[in-house]
Amino acid sequence: MSEQHERILHYIDGKWVASRSGRAIDNVNPADARQVLGSVVDGDAEDTKAAIDAAKRAAAAWRRTPAPKRGDMLLKAMRLMDERKQDIARALTLEEGKTLPDALGEVMKAINVLEFTSGESLRLNGSTMPSEMARNFVYTLRSPLGVVALITPWNFPVCIPVWKIAPALVSGNTIVFKPSPLTPWTAKLTLDCFIDAGVPPGVLNMVHGGADVGSTMVEHPDVRAISFTGSNQIGQQVYAEGARRMKKVQCEMGGKNPVIVLDDADLDLAAACTVQGAFGSTGQRCTATSRAIVLDAVADQLVERIEALTKKLKVGPGIEGGIDMGPSVSEMQMKKVLSYHDVAKSEGLRLVTGGRRVDEGDLKHGWFTAPTIYDRVAPDARLAQEEVFGPVLSVIRVKDWASAIDAANSVPYGLTSSVFTRDIGRCMEYADEIETGILHVNSPTMGGEAQVPFGGVKATGVGQREMGATAIEFFTEWKSVYIDYTGAKRDSKIY
Repeated sequence: MSEQHERILHYIDGKWVASRSGRAIDNVNPADARQVLGSVVDGDAEDTKAAIDAAKRAAAAWRRTPAPKRGDMLLKAMRLMDERKQDIARALTLEEGKTLPDALGEVMKAINVLEFTSGESLRLNGSTMPSEMARNFVYTLRSPLGVVALITPWNFPVCIPVWKIAPALVSGNTIVFKPSPLTPWTAKLTLDCFIDAGVPPGVLNMVHGGADVGSTMVEHPDVRAISFTGSNQIGQQVYAEGARRMKKVQCEMGGKNPVIVLDDADLDLAAACTVQGAFGSTGQRCTATSRAIVLDAVADQLVERIEALTKKLKVGPGIEGGIDMGPSVSEMQMKKVLSYHDVAKSEGLRLVTGGRRVDEGDLKHGWFTAPTIYDRVAPDARLAQEEVFGPVLSVIRVKDWASAIDAANSVPYGLTSSVFTRDIGRCMEYADEIETGILHVNSPTMGGEAQVPFGGVKATGVGQREMGATAIEFFTEWKSVYIDYTGAKRDSKIY
Protein backbone atom coordinates (compact mmCIF):
# COMPACT_ATOMS: atom_id res chain seq x y z
CA MET A 1 0.00 0.00 0.00
CA SER A 2 1.31 3.44 -0.94
CA GLU A 3 1.68 5.99 1.85
CA GLN A 4 -0.03 8.56 -0.34
CA HIS A 5 -3.31 8.83 -2.20
CA GLU A 6 -4.65 10.88 -5.06
CA ARG A 7 -7.29 13.55 -4.55
CA ILE A 8 -10.30 11.99 -2.85
CA LEU A 9 -13.63 12.86 -4.46
CA HIS A 10 -17.28 12.89 -3.47
CA TYR A 11 -19.29 9.73 -4.15
CA ILE A 12 -22.70 10.69 -5.51
CA ASP A 13 -25.21 8.49 -7.33
CA GLY A 14 -22.68 5.72 -7.89
CA LYS A 15 -19.93 7.97 -9.28
CA TRP A 16 -16.78 9.62 -7.93
CA VAL A 17 -17.17 13.32 -8.70
CA ALA A 18 -15.20 16.51 -8.10
CA SER A 19 -16.54 19.36 -6.01
CA ARG A 20 -18.42 22.04 -7.88
CA SER A 21 -16.48 24.62 -5.87
CA GLY A 22 -13.14 23.45 -7.26
CA ARG A 23 -11.62 23.72 -3.77
CA ALA A 24 -9.49 21.06 -2.10
CA ILE A 25 -7.87 20.49 1.29
CA ASP A 26 -4.46 18.90 1.90
CA ASN A 27 -4.46 15.70 3.95
CA VAL A 28 -1.44 15.92 6.29
CA ASN A 29 0.22 13.25 8.41
CA PRO A 30 -0.11 14.48 12.04
CA ALA A 31 3.05 12.57 13.01
CA ASP A 32 5.06 14.55 10.44
CA ALA A 33 3.35 17.61 8.99
CA ARG A 34 5.95 17.74 6.22
CA GLN A 35 4.27 14.70 4.66
CA VAL A 36 1.20 15.54 2.59
CA LEU A 37 -0.67 12.28 2.10
CA GLY A 38 -2.89 13.68 -0.66
CA SER A 39 -5.91 15.95 -0.82
CA VAL A 40 -9.69 15.88 -0.58
CA VAL A 41 -12.32 17.94 -2.34
CA ASP A 42 -13.99 20.63 -0.26
CA GLY A 43 -17.71 20.39 -0.90
CA ASP A 44 -20.47 22.95 -0.66
CA ALA A 45 -24.25 23.19 -0.55
CA GLU A 46 -24.68 22.32 -4.22
CA ASP A 47 -22.66 19.11 -3.89
CA THR A 48 -24.74 18.18 -0.85
CA LYS A 49 -28.04 18.85 -2.60
CA ALA A 50 -26.94 16.63 -5.50
CA ALA A 51 -26.22 13.81 -3.06
CA ILE A 52 -29.56 14.26 -1.30
CA ASP A 53 -31.38 14.24 -4.65
CA ALA A 54 -29.61 11.00 -5.60
CA ALA A 55 -30.55 9.43 -2.28
CA LYS A 56 -34.17 10.48 -2.70
CA ARG A 57 -34.34 8.93 -6.20
CA ALA A 58 -32.91 5.65 -4.90
CA ALA A 59 -35.11 5.46 -1.81
CA ALA A 60 -38.15 3.66 -3.21
CA ALA A 61 -36.24 0.78 -4.82
CA TRP A 62 -34.00 0.30 -1.77
CA ARG A 63 -36.97 0.32 0.59
CA ARG A 64 -38.59 -2.45 -1.50
CA THR A 65 -35.42 -4.56 -1.49
CA PRO A 66 -36.08 -7.43 0.95
CA ALA A 67 -34.36 -6.80 4.27
CA PRO A 68 -32.43 -10.11 4.16
CA LYS A 69 -30.97 -9.06 0.80
CA ARG A 70 -29.86 -5.79 2.37
CA GLY A 71 -28.28 -7.84 5.15
CA ASP A 72 -26.43 -9.97 2.58
CA MET A 73 -24.76 -6.81 1.26
CA LEU A 74 -23.54 -5.98 4.76
CA LEU A 75 -22.05 -9.46 5.04
CA LYS A 76 -20.24 -8.94 1.74
CA ALA A 77 -18.96 -5.58 2.98
CA MET A 78 -17.79 -7.29 6.17
CA ARG A 79 -15.81 -9.89 4.22
CA LEU A 80 -14.23 -7.20 2.04
CA MET A 81 -13.26 -5.15 5.08
CA ASP A 82 -11.71 -8.22 6.66
CA GLU A 83 -9.64 -8.81 3.51
CA ARG A 84 -8.55 -5.15 3.44
CA LYS A 85 -8.14 -4.54 7.16
CA GLN A 86 -4.37 -4.07 7.10
CA ASP A 87 -4.54 -1.40 4.40
CA ILE A 88 -7.43 0.40 6.09
CA ALA A 89 -5.64 0.36 9.44
CA ARG A 90 -2.45 1.71 7.89
CA ALA A 91 -4.30 4.60 6.22
CA LEU A 92 -6.08 5.32 9.50
CA THR A 93 -2.77 5.52 11.37
CA LEU A 94 -1.14 7.75 8.76
CA GLU A 95 -3.90 10.35 8.64
CA GLU A 96 -5.35 10.21 12.19
CA GLY A 97 -2.25 9.35 14.21
CA LYS A 98 -3.26 6.45 16.46
CA THR A 99 -0.91 3.49 16.72
CA LEU A 100 -1.20 0.70 14.17
CA PRO A 101 -2.46 -1.86 16.75
CA ASP A 102 -5.13 0.64 17.88
CA ALA A 103 -6.12 1.26 14.26
CA LEU A 104 -6.38 -2.44 13.51
CA GLY A 105 -8.48 -2.91 16.64
CA GLU A 106 -10.86 -0.23 15.38
CA VAL A 107 -11.24 -1.94 12.01
CA MET A 108 -11.90 -5.26 13.73
CA LYS A 109 -14.63 -3.61 15.80
CA ALA A 110 -16.22 -2.29 12.59
CA ILE A 111 -16.14 -5.82 11.15
CA ASN A 112 -17.95 -7.08 14.26
CA VAL A 113 -20.58 -4.37 13.87
CA LEU A 114 -21.20 -5.34 10.24
CA GLU A 115 -21.55 -9.00 11.19
CA PHE A 116 -24.03 -8.31 13.98
CA THR A 117 -26.05 -5.74 12.07
CA SER A 118 -26.39 -7.97 9.01
CA GLY A 119 -28.30 -10.36 11.27
CA GLU A 120 -30.75 -7.60 12.15
CA SER A 121 -32.08 -7.94 8.61
CA LEU A 122 -33.73 -11.16 9.82
CA ARG A 123 -34.98 -9.54 13.02
CA LEU A 124 -36.82 -6.46 11.78
CA ASN A 125 -39.79 -7.79 13.67
CA GLY A 126 -43.13 -6.27 14.51
CA SER A 127 -45.86 -7.75 16.67
CA THR A 128 -49.35 -9.14 16.34
CA MET A 129 -51.81 -8.33 19.08
CA PRO A 130 -55.44 -9.10 19.84
CA SER A 131 -58.02 -6.56 18.73
CA GLU A 132 -60.94 -5.44 20.85
CA MET A 133 -63.15 -6.02 17.84
CA ALA A 134 -64.12 -9.33 16.28
CA ARG A 135 -62.70 -10.31 12.89
CA ASN A 136 -60.04 -7.61 13.05
CA PHE A 137 -56.33 -8.41 12.62
CA VAL A 138 -53.84 -5.99 14.21
CA TYR A 139 -50.09 -5.95 13.74
CA THR A 140 -47.11 -3.59 13.70
CA LEU A 141 -44.18 -3.30 11.32
CA ARG A 142 -41.06 -1.24 10.97
CA SER A 143 -40.69 1.22 8.10
CA PRO A 144 -37.54 3.06 6.94
CA LEU A 145 -37.40 6.83 7.36
CA GLY A 146 -36.18 7.67 3.83
CA VAL A 147 -33.08 9.83 3.30
CA VAL A 148 -30.86 10.07 6.38
CA ALA A 149 -27.75 12.21 6.98
CA LEU A 150 -24.77 10.80 8.86
CA ILE A 151 -22.09 13.15 10.25
CA THR A 152 -19.00 11.52 11.78
CA PRO A 153 -15.77 12.66 13.51
CA TRP A 154 -12.09 12.00 12.90
CA ASN A 155 -11.21 10.02 16.02
CA PHE A 156 -12.89 6.74 14.96
CA PRO A 157 -13.15 7.20 11.18
CA VAL A 158 -13.93 3.55 10.41
CA CYS A 159 -15.98 2.30 13.33
CA ILE A 160 -18.35 5.24 13.86
CA PRO A 161 -19.31 5.52 10.17
CA VAL A 162 -19.89 1.77 10.05
CA TRP A 163 -22.07 1.70 13.15
CA LYS A 164 -24.23 4.40 11.56
CA ILE A 165 -24.21 3.20 7.94
CA ALA A 166 -24.93 -0.46 8.70
CA PRO A 167 -28.22 -0.03 10.63
CA ALA A 168 -29.35 2.76 8.30
CA LEU A 169 -28.88 0.53 5.26
CA VAL A 170 -30.31 -2.66 6.74
CA SER A 171 -33.41 -0.71 7.80
CA GLY A 172 -34.00 0.38 4.19
CA ASN A 173 -32.86 4.01 4.29
CA THR A 174 -30.71 5.83 1.78
CA ILE A 175 -27.74 7.82 3.04
CA VAL A 176 -25.78 11.03 2.63
CA PHE A 177 -22.58 10.61 4.65
CA LYS A 178 -20.27 13.44 5.71
CA PRO A 179 -16.95 12.24 7.18
CA SER A 180 -14.42 14.48 8.87
CA PRO A 181 -12.17 16.47 6.50
CA LEU A 182 -9.22 15.23 8.61
CA THR A 183 -9.73 11.55 7.72
CA PRO A 184 -10.96 11.39 4.11
CA TRP A 185 -8.70 8.52 3.02
CA THR A 186 -10.04 6.21 5.69
CA ALA A 187 -13.57 7.26 4.80
CA LYS A 188 -13.01 6.33 1.15
CA LEU A 189 -11.54 2.93 1.98
CA THR A 190 -14.48 2.25 4.30
CA LEU A 191 -17.00 3.31 1.66
CA ASP A 192 -15.28 1.14 -0.95
CA CYS A 193 -16.23 -1.95 1.06
CA PHE A 194 -19.93 -1.10 0.72
CA ILE A 195 -19.65 -0.08 -2.93
CA ASP A 196 -17.81 -3.26 -3.88
CA ALA A 197 -20.36 -5.29 -1.92
CA GLY A 198 -23.01 -4.14 -4.38
CA VAL A 199 -24.87 -1.31 -2.66
CA PRO A 200 -26.79 0.31 -5.57
CA PRO A 201 -26.05 3.81 -6.92
CA GLY A 202 -27.70 6.57 -4.91
CA VAL A 203 -28.26 4.42 -1.84
CA LEU A 204 -25.00 5.43 -0.15
CA ASN A 205 -23.47 8.83 -0.98
CA MET A 206 -20.49 10.64 0.52
CA VAL A 207 -19.86 14.40 0.52
CA HIS A 208 -16.68 15.92 1.93
CA GLY A 209 -16.52 19.38 3.42
CA GLY A 210 -17.26 21.55 6.41
CA ALA A 211 -20.08 23.67 7.76
CA ASP A 212 -21.78 24.24 4.38
CA VAL A 213 -22.24 20.51 3.91
CA GLY A 214 -23.49 19.89 7.43
CA SER A 215 -25.93 22.80 7.52
CA THR A 216 -27.38 21.84 4.12
CA MET A 217 -28.01 18.32 5.42
CA VAL A 218 -29.80 19.67 8.48
CA GLU A 219 -31.88 22.21 6.58
CA HIS A 220 -32.86 20.18 3.50
CA PRO A 221 -36.54 19.12 3.57
CA ASP A 222 -35.84 15.71 2.01
CA VAL A 223 -33.54 14.64 4.85
CA ARG A 224 -35.73 12.87 7.39
CA ALA A 225 -33.15 12.20 10.12
CA ILE A 226 -29.64 13.19 11.21
CA SER A 227 -27.22 11.01 13.17
CA PHE A 228 -24.33 13.09 14.49
CA THR A 229 -21.18 12.32 16.47
CA GLY A 230 -18.89 15.20 17.39
CA SER A 231 -18.51 18.19 19.67
CA ASN A 232 -21.19 19.46 22.01
CA GLN A 233 -21.15 22.89 20.41
CA ILE A 234 -21.98 21.55 16.94
CA GLY A 235 -24.23 18.79 18.26
CA GLN A 236 -26.45 21.25 20.11
CA GLN A 237 -26.88 23.25 16.91
CA VAL A 238 -27.72 20.13 14.90
CA TYR A 239 -30.24 19.02 17.52
CA ALA A 240 -31.93 22.41 17.76
CA GLU A 241 -32.11 23.01 14.02
CA GLY A 242 -33.24 19.46 13.31
CA ALA A 243 -35.97 19.61 15.94
CA ARG A 244 -37.16 22.94 14.60
CA ARG A 245 -37.70 21.20 11.25
CA MET A 246 -39.38 18.16 12.86
CA LYS A 247 -36.52 15.84 11.91
CA LYS A 248 -35.46 12.85 13.94
CA VAL A 249 -32.05 13.63 15.51
CA GLN A 250 -29.46 11.51 17.31
CA CYS A 251 -26.35 13.18 18.79
CA GLU A 252 -23.40 11.55 20.54
CA MET A 253 -21.08 14.17 21.96
CA GLY A 254 -18.59 14.73 24.79
CA GLY A 255 -17.40 12.80 27.79
CA LYS A 256 -15.46 13.39 31.02
CA ASN A 257 -15.12 9.83 32.13
CA PRO A 258 -14.05 8.77 35.64
CA VAL A 259 -12.50 5.71 37.18
CA ILE A 260 -13.36 5.32 40.86
CA VAL A 261 -10.71 3.46 42.87
CA LEU A 262 -11.77 2.23 46.30
CA ASP A 263 -9.51 1.20 49.15
CA ASP A 264 -10.05 -2.53 48.54
CA ALA A 265 -9.15 -2.35 44.85
CA ASP A 266 -6.39 -4.27 43.11
CA LEU A 267 -4.17 -1.20 42.67
CA ASP A 268 -1.93 -2.74 40.01
CA LEU A 269 -4.99 -3.54 37.91
CA ALA A 270 -6.53 -0.12 38.54
CA ALA A 271 -3.30 1.67 37.58
CA ALA A 272 -2.81 -0.35 34.38
CA CYS A 273 -6.42 0.18 33.28
CA THR A 274 -6.31 3.89 34.11
CA VAL A 275 -3.17 4.43 32.05
CA GLN A 276 -4.65 2.43 29.17
CA GLY A 277 -7.88 4.44 29.29
CA ALA A 278 -6.22 7.83 29.69
CA PHE A 279 -3.46 7.58 27.09
CA GLY A 280 -4.60 4.97 24.56
CA SER A 281 -5.40 6.61 21.21
CA THR A 282 -3.70 9.75 22.64
CA GLY A 283 -6.74 10.35 24.83
CA GLN A 284 -8.72 11.17 21.69
CA ARG A 285 -11.66 8.94 22.55
CA CYS A 286 -15.04 10.07 23.80
CA THR A 287 -14.67 7.13 26.23
CA ALA A 288 -11.14 8.06 27.40
CA THR A 289 -10.39 8.12 31.12
CA SER A 290 -9.87 11.76 32.06
CA ARG A 291 -10.49 11.59 35.83
CA ALA A 292 -9.23 9.17 38.48
CA ILE A 293 -11.33 9.54 41.62
CA VAL A 294 -9.39 7.84 44.40
CA LEU A 295 -10.00 7.27 48.09
CA ASP A 296 -7.42 9.08 50.24
CA ALA A 297 -6.32 5.83 51.87
CA VAL A 298 -4.82 4.48 48.63
CA ALA A 299 -4.27 7.66 46.59
CA ASP A 300 -0.51 7.92 47.11
CA GLN A 301 -0.01 4.28 46.19
CA LEU A 302 -2.17 4.56 43.06
CA VAL A 303 -0.52 7.78 41.83
CA GLU A 304 2.89 6.19 42.29
CA ARG A 305 1.86 3.22 40.15
CA ILE A 306 0.21 5.37 37.46
CA GLU A 307 3.25 7.65 37.26
CA ALA A 308 5.63 4.70 36.86
CA LEU A 309 3.57 3.18 34.05
CA THR A 310 3.08 6.52 32.30
CA LYS A 311 6.82 7.25 32.24
CA LYS A 312 7.37 3.98 30.37
CA LEU A 313 5.09 5.00 27.49
CA LYS A 314 6.88 5.63 24.21
CA VAL A 315 5.57 8.57 22.19
CA GLY A 316 6.09 8.68 18.42
CA PRO A 317 4.64 7.99 14.96
CA GLY A 318 1.96 5.33 15.31
CA ILE A 319 3.11 3.63 12.13
CA GLU A 320 6.34 2.55 13.86
CA GLY A 321 6.64 -0.55 16.01
CA GLY A 322 6.87 -0.25 19.79
CA ILE A 323 5.00 3.05 19.97
CA ASP A 324 2.45 3.43 22.77
CA MET A 325 1.01 6.86 21.94
CA GLY A 326 0.85 8.86 18.73
CA PRO A 327 0.22 12.56 18.03
CA SER A 328 -2.84 14.73 18.32
CA VAL A 329 -4.76 14.66 15.06
CA SER A 330 -3.90 18.26 14.10
CA GLU A 331 -1.96 21.31 15.18
CA MET A 332 -5.20 22.90 16.38
CA GLN A 333 -5.98 19.90 18.59
CA MET A 334 -2.42 19.88 19.97
CA LYS A 335 -2.71 23.57 20.84
CA LYS A 336 -5.97 22.89 22.65
CA VAL A 337 -4.25 20.23 24.77
CA LEU A 338 -1.32 22.55 25.52
CA SER A 339 -3.73 25.32 26.51
CA TYR A 340 -5.06 23.12 29.30
CA HIS A 341 -1.57 22.88 30.74
CA ASP A 342 -1.71 26.66 31.04
CA VAL A 343 -5.09 26.29 32.75
CA ALA A 344 -3.57 23.77 35.18
CA LYS A 345 -0.78 26.19 36.04
CA SER A 346 -3.26 29.01 36.63
CA GLU A 347 -5.27 26.73 38.94
CA GLY A 348 -2.14 25.72 40.86
CA LEU A 349 -2.51 22.01 40.13
CA ARG A 350 0.30 19.61 41.02
CA LEU A 351 2.00 18.28 37.88
CA VAL A 352 3.13 14.69 38.36
CA THR A 353 4.55 14.10 34.89
CA GLY A 354 4.20 15.46 31.35
CA GLY A 355 2.59 18.84 30.82
CA ARG A 356 4.54 19.75 27.68
CA ARG A 357 4.94 19.34 23.96
CA VAL A 358 7.18 16.49 22.81
CA ASP A 359 9.43 17.92 20.09
CA GLU A 360 12.76 16.14 20.30
CA GLY A 361 14.38 15.24 16.98
CA ASP A 362 11.97 14.48 14.15
CA LEU A 363 9.02 14.63 16.55
CA LYS A 364 9.19 18.41 16.28
CA HIS A 365 7.52 18.04 12.87
CA GLY A 366 4.45 16.35 14.41
CA TRP A 367 1.74 17.28 16.88
CA PHE A 368 2.97 15.36 19.93
CA THR A 369 2.31 16.09 23.60
CA ALA A 370 3.47 14.14 26.62
CA PRO A 371 1.10 11.87 28.55
CA THR A 372 0.25 14.00 31.57
CA ILE A 373 -0.95 13.47 35.14
CA TYR A 374 -2.16 16.19 37.49
CA ASP A 375 -2.75 15.33 41.16
CA ARG A 376 -4.94 16.83 43.89
CA VAL A 377 -7.37 18.29 41.36
CA ALA A 378 -10.56 19.68 42.87
CA PRO A 379 -13.79 18.16 41.50
CA ASP A 380 -14.91 21.60 40.29
CA ALA A 381 -11.61 22.62 38.66
CA ARG A 382 -11.74 23.33 34.94
CA LEU A 383 -9.44 20.39 34.27
CA ALA A 384 -11.93 18.16 36.09
CA GLN A 385 -14.98 19.56 34.31
CA GLU A 386 -14.02 20.27 30.69
CA GLU A 387 -13.25 17.75 27.95
CA VAL A 388 -9.61 18.10 26.89
CA PHE A 389 -9.67 15.30 24.29
CA GLY A 390 -6.00 14.61 24.78
CA PRO A 391 -3.60 12.65 27.00
CA VAL A 392 -4.34 14.41 30.29
CA LEU A 393 -5.44 12.66 33.51
CA SER A 394 -6.71 14.48 36.61
CA VAL A 395 -6.42 12.69 39.96
CA ILE A 396 -9.18 13.71 42.39
CA ARG A 397 -8.76 12.58 46.01
CA VAL A 398 -11.89 11.93 48.09
CA LYS A 399 -12.53 10.79 51.65
CA ASP A 400 -15.18 8.13 51.14
CA TRP A 401 -17.55 6.27 48.82
CA ALA A 402 -20.29 8.91 48.91
CA SER A 403 -17.80 11.63 48.01
CA ALA A 404 -16.49 9.50 45.14
CA ILE A 405 -19.95 9.12 43.61
CA ASP A 406 -20.66 12.83 44.08
CA ALA A 407 -17.40 13.76 42.33
CA ALA A 408 -18.01 11.29 39.50
CA ASN A 409 -21.49 12.73 38.87
CA SER A 410 -20.46 16.39 39.21
CA VAL A 411 -19.72 16.97 35.50
CA PRO A 412 -22.12 17.90 32.67
CA TYR A 413 -21.32 14.69 30.79
CA GLY A 414 -22.34 11.08 31.32
CA LEU A 415 -20.87 8.68 28.80
CA THR A 416 -18.82 5.99 30.55
CA SER A 417 -17.17 5.19 33.88
CA SER A 418 -15.38 2.46 35.83
CA VAL A 419 -15.11 1.33 39.43
CA PHE A 420 -12.30 -0.75 40.93
CA THR A 421 -13.32 -2.71 43.99
CA ARG A 422 -13.70 -6.27 45.30
CA ASP A 423 -16.96 -5.40 47.10
CA ILE A 424 -19.97 -6.70 45.15
CA GLY A 425 -22.26 -4.46 47.17
CA ARG A 426 -20.36 -1.39 46.04
CA CYS A 427 -20.53 -2.65 42.45
CA MET A 428 -24.31 -2.85 42.65
CA GLU A 429 -24.61 0.57 44.32
CA TYR A 430 -22.33 2.00 41.64
CA ALA A 431 -24.61 0.68 38.87
CA ASP A 432 -27.58 2.28 40.63
CA GLU A 433 -26.01 5.68 41.39
CA ILE A 434 -23.57 6.53 38.59
CA GLU A 435 -24.82 8.94 35.92
CA THR A 436 -23.30 7.35 32.82
CA GLY A 437 -24.82 5.38 29.97
CA ILE A 438 -21.98 2.82 30.02
CA LEU A 439 -20.23 1.50 33.11
CA HIS A 440 -17.46 -0.98 33.79
CA VAL A 441 -16.31 -2.89 36.84
CA ASN A 442 -12.58 -3.58 37.23
CA SER A 443 -11.85 -2.67 33.59
CA PRO A 444 -11.07 0.52 31.62
CA THR A 445 -13.65 3.15 30.74
CA MET A 446 -13.31 2.58 27.01
CA GLY A 447 -14.54 -0.34 24.96
CA GLY A 448 -17.91 -1.65 23.87
CA GLU A 449 -19.22 -4.64 21.99
CA ALA A 450 -21.17 -4.64 18.73
CA GLN A 451 -24.29 -6.24 20.21
CA VAL A 452 -24.55 -3.77 23.13
CA PRO A 453 -26.13 -0.28 23.04
CA PHE A 454 -23.66 2.64 23.04
CA GLY A 455 -24.44 6.11 24.32
CA GLY A 456 -24.57 8.47 27.26
CA VAL A 457 -26.76 10.72 29.37
CA LYS A 458 -26.86 14.41 30.31
CA ALA A 459 -24.83 16.59 27.90
CA THR A 460 -23.21 13.55 26.31
CA GLY A 461 -26.10 12.56 24.10
CA VAL A 462 -29.68 12.94 22.95
CA GLY A 463 -31.80 10.58 20.93
CA GLN A 464 -31.79 6.82 20.78
CA ARG A 465 -28.74 4.66 21.40
CA GLU A 466 -26.33 3.49 18.74
CA MET A 467 -25.06 -0.07 18.14
CA GLY A 468 -26.73 -3.31 19.11
CA ALA A 469 -30.32 -4.12 18.27
CA THR A 470 -31.33 -0.68 19.55
CA ALA A 471 -29.56 0.98 16.60
CA ILE A 472 -32.47 -0.04 14.41
CA GLU A 473 -34.87 1.99 16.55
CA PHE A 474 -33.47 5.30 15.38
CA PHE A 475 -33.53 4.40 11.69
CA THR A 476 -37.10 3.07 11.58
CA GLU A 477 -40.58 4.18 12.52
CA TRP A 478 -43.53 2.05 13.54
CA LYS A 479 -46.65 1.43 11.50
CA SER A 480 -49.72 0.01 13.20
CA VAL A 481 -51.95 -1.94 10.80
CA TYR A 482 -55.65 -2.79 11.31
CA ILE A 483 -57.20 -5.26 8.85
CA ASP A 484 -60.97 -5.52 9.19
CA TYR A 485 -62.15 -8.70 7.47
CA THR A 486 -65.84 -8.53 8.31
CA GLY A 487 -66.66 -7.13 4.91
CA ALA A 488 -69.24 -4.86 6.54
CA LYS A 489 -69.53 -1.43 8.10
CA ARG A 490 -69.21 -1.44 11.88
CA ASP A 491 -71.41 0.70 14.07
CA SER A 492 -68.42 2.18 15.89
CA LYS A 493 -64.68 1.90 16.35
CA ILE A 494 -62.42 2.67 19.25
CA TYR A 495 -59.58 5.11 18.61
